[in-house]
Amino acid sequence: MDLILELDRNLLIFLNSLGSEKFDELWLIITNKFTHIPIYLFLLFLLFRSLKSSQKKNKLYKVYSIYILSIVFIIFISDQLSNLFKYSIQRLRPCHDDQIQNLIRFVKDDCGGLYSFFSAHASNSFVIATIFILFMNRKKEYYLLFVWATLVAYSRVYLGVHYPSDIIIGSIIGFTISYLFYTVIFERFERKLF
Repeated sequence: MDLILELDRNLLIFLNSLGSEKFDELWLIITNKFTHIPIYLFLLFLLFRSLKSSQKKNKLYKVYSIYILSIVFIIFISDQLSNLFKYSIQRLRPCHDDQIQNLIRFVKDDCGGLYSFFSAHASNSFVIATIFILFMNRKKEYYLLFVWATLVAYSRVYLGVHYPSDIIIGSIIGFTISYLFYTVIFERFERKLF
C-alpha cells in the first residue's frame, strides 16, 4: 500500500508540474461547478426534446419529472458517498499534507475540505455523463460527455487539490452509480410506467 501511495504522490507531483500560469484560469473555469450550469440546462433541453418526440403530451411532463428526479437522486448518492469515504478514510488533501504541500503548485486560494479520497467532482461529473448517455439511448454524440467529465476530473489534479487515485476511483464510482441505477432500477421502472 505504501508503494501505491508513493506512486500516487509522484504522479500528482509530475502531472501538477505540467501546469502553467497561462492555463490556470482555464482550469479554474473547468473545475467551477457554476460554469457547468449551461451544459446541464442544454442536456435537460435535449432530454426534453427527445422525450417530446416519444411521449404523449399528457404524459410528457410526468415522465420528464421522473427523469429529473432520477438525475438529482443519483447525484445526491454520488456526493454523499464521496463524503462518507472522505470521513471514513481521512486521507489528507495534498494542500493539507505537510509532506507534499511544498512540492506542488496550488492554483486556487481555497483547496476545499480536509480530506480527498475520493473526488466528488470526478464522481458527480461521471454520474452526469453516464446517465445522460444512457437516457439518450447511447447515441454516439453523447459519448463526448466523457471528455467533459474527464476534463473536470483532471482539473482537480491540475489545481493540486486531489491525487490521481482520488479522481480515478471517483470516476469509476460515478460511472458505476449511474450504470447500476439505470440497469437495475430505471429500465424496469421505465417499462412499467412509460
